[in-house]
Parts: sequence; C-alpha cells; structure tokens
Amino acid sequence: MCKSSKKGPSVGVKFVYFYGMSITRSIENIFKKVLPSPFAIAVLLTLLTISLAFFFTSPVNQNNHFLTILSYWEKGIWNNALLVFAYQMMLILVLGHILVLSSPLNTLIGKLTQFVHSTASAVVLVSVTTMIVSFFNWGLGLIFGAILARKVAESAQNRGFSINYPLVGASGYVGLMIWHGGISGSAPLKVAENGHIQDIMSSLSDANLKAQLPESIAFDQTVLSTFNLTLFVILLVLVPTLLFFIAKKAPTTPTNLPIYSPDVSNKTHLRGAEKLDQSNVLGIGFGLLVLAAFFYRYWGALGTLSITPNLLNFFMLGLAFLLHKNFKNFLNALEEAIKGATGILIQFPLYFGIMGIMRESGMVVDISDFFVSISTTQTLPIFTFISAGLVNIFVPSGGGQWAIQGPIVIESALKLGVGLPKAIMALSYGDQITNMLQPFWALPLLGITKLKAREILPYTLLLMLLGTVVYIAGLLLL
Repeated sequence: MCKSSKKGPSVGVKFVYFYGMSITRSIENIFKKVLPSPFAIAVLLTLLTISLAFFFTSPVNQNNHFLTILSYWEKGIWNNALLVFAYQMMLILVLGHILVLSSPLNTLIGKLTQFVHSTASAVVLVSVTTMIVSFFNWGLGLIFGAILARKVAESAQNRGFSINYPLVGASGYVGLMIWHGGISGSAPLKVAENGHIQDIMSSLSDANLKAQLPESIAFDQTVLSTFNLTLFVILLVLVPTLLFFIAKKAPTTPTNLPIYSPDVSNKTHLRGAEKLDQSNVLGIGFGLLVLAAFFYRYWGALGTLSITPNLLNFFMLGLAFLLHKNFKNFLNALEEAIKGATGILIQFPLYFGIMGIMRESGMVVDISDFFVSISTTQTLPIFTFISAGLVNIFVPSGGGQWAIQGPIVIESALKLGVGLPKAIMALSYGDQITNMLQPFWALPLLGITKLKAREILPYTLLLMLLGTVVYIAGLLLL
C-alpha cells in the first residue's frame, strides 16, 4: 500500500516549521535587544522626520527653517479633522471590546470552546472565527480573538488536556493581518466618505490630476470587490491550514490561568439613584432608542454599502447597551475596554504631527515623485504594498498611516494611471500584514491572554510570510 500521500505533507510541514522557526527566533532575539516601545518608536520617528525635513527640504525662511518645521509639526498635531478621526478609531476599538465583554457574546465564546480537543482543533477554531469577525470589525475581532484564545486555554485546563497556548494566542491575533481589507479598514472607510479624498489631497498642485479625484470610492470597489473578497477567502483557507500543520508538531504545556469573565452588576441592596444604573428597562430602552436613530439616519447608507466610522460606532453603541442590559454592566465593560486604547490616545497626534511636517515641507511631493520614478503601472501596487509594510513597522496605525501615506499613493496612482481602488487596497494590505511583526496592536491580546510578545512572535512571523506571498501574487495576477 502506497504511503507517499502521507509522507509528502509531513516532510513539507517539518521543513516550513523548523526552518521558519529558526529564522523567527533569530529575529526575535534581535528585536528583544534593539526594539524600543511603540511610544518610543513614535517619538524617534518624529525626530527623524524633523531631521529629514530640515536637511532635505527647501526652507521658506532661511533664518528660521527649524522653527518653521516645528510649526508644521504643531499644526499637524492639532489638526481638527485628524483628531476627530483618531477619536473615531479609538471608539471602534473600545466599543468592539465592550461588545465582546457582554454576557451573550461571552457565553457564545464559551460554547465555541467545547469543540476544542487539541491544539490543532483550537488554532483552526480561533483563527477562522477571528478572521471572520475581524473582517467586519477590527476592534471587535482583536478582542474576540484574545478572549476566545483565553477561553480555549481555560477549557483545556478544566477538561484536563494540554495545548500550545502561545500558538493559540497567535491564532487569536490573525485578524490583524486581514482587518484593513475589511469593513472597518481605515483607508476604505475614509475614501467612502464624501469629500475625504479632496480634503487629504488639498495640497495637490496639478490641476489636471485634481480634476480626476472622485468625490468618494464606494465599498463595492474596495472591500467588497471580487478581487479583495477572493484574497480574503484564500487566506481564510491557508492561514488555518498552516496553523493546523504547525500545531501537529508544536509541543504542548499545561496552563494555569484564573477564569476570565465580564463583570456582572449586583442588584442587591440598591438605594435611590443606584437603581437607575442597574435598571434593565432603562438600559435596554436606551439601546433600542440608539438603534432606532441609527436605522433612521443610516438606512440609505446601508443600502448602498457606504460604511463610515460614525455608522459603525453608532451601531455598536446601541448594540452594546442592548447586550449589557443596564448602564452598570456597560460601564464595567467600558472600564476594562478603555485600557486597550490608552496607547493610541497620545500616539495618534504624534503621527498627525509627522504628517503635518511631510505635507507642509513638501516631503510628500518628493516621495510621490520618487515612487513614480521607479514604478510602472504594473509595479506601483507592489511598491505601495512593500512601502506600506515598512512604514507600519514604525507607524503601527492604519489611520495614522493612511493620513501620511494616502496622499502619496493617490497622487502616484493618478500619475501612472493605476486604478485608485487597487492602489488603496495595496496600501491596506501592506499596512496590515506587518502587524504580524509589530506587536503594538497585540497589547490588548497580550493583556487578556497573559502571554508575552516573544511567545507569539515566531508563529505570527510565519503567518506574515504566508500573507505576503498571497497579497503580492494577488496584486500581480488578479
């Protein structure tokens, strides 16, 4: 009886696993020595941008060039439109977290873990569900994946079998490698807003190019295009498959975790106004009121798939009140959820300051011209993907990166005749794929799972390599 059909995959998996792990462990050791905190990276990037602008841009005022650059920086930090955008992104993360901490969703997650009997079944369950949820909302997917990974470990602990917990934790992070191509992706969301493209391209001097700018780019050209959905389905198959084969070879260890569950209000001994905070009638009634206003305001937008940050946040707000039932439960969840957004609260303005320098000093034009000079119609999406991935390592913010790199990508695409939807998605793919290398957005997951970044990094790097191949092949062939 021929056994070659079983040997082939096993040998291939061994090669990918052991060779890939040796590379990722080497990179991990380097990162442990030289990689500073995400906040320090934002500060260093700010200083680098100031230096580049000082030495490589033409001064408006010969005597006060440095002070002029600082004024560009200050102007960018307090840009009102960008600060609104930062708050929108924070709400997406926080409200997504609040939803997952509701009892109904927490109970659903607990039931899902009953299908897990090994690391292999755990990584398939966690990765598939996390990617699907993240496609609809990145904040919800991030927290959903973290809590599901945690619940899987608790279930294994209670039922007496061992798993590779870091690998399961890495599986709960895979939503961040597809999120920007999903419904809550920063770039697709913003270009779907009427007038946004004209706003970020306000410094464009070429009248002919400016005339080509659309009022908006609808979701059916970006997120819901056949091109993007095809790549998502391919990854939805390949990512769990790779994790499954890795799980077959990965060692297992027992876990020892306290039970993680959302806070539930205690309704005993209530006095006076305390009854209002814990009134299910008031909480559910208010949630229904928000949802009624939501459907009245956004019914037309839903019909045309014009998804915006305000639409998503308003819907999640109403649903959060409905699922938590009363204000006390909602506020308990908010107190827990807000911790995951503390990092971006101060870092977003720093990124906006960088954008202010690049735009006002002319660096955006210089970079755009460089992209055009080395690109063709066929290669621009690939260069955009690569550059977006590199930028994301140092600017781990899809919104911040879009604010900085979006104008460059749009102008380059217009000059070379590349379709704007494809160029925008190329940026989105590059931005999201190096999240598997940059641990900034893993902070909420690490806090929930109690894992360390260095424990999940070897596995997420393998996933980054897989995703890179898929996205580049898609940009070239589809």
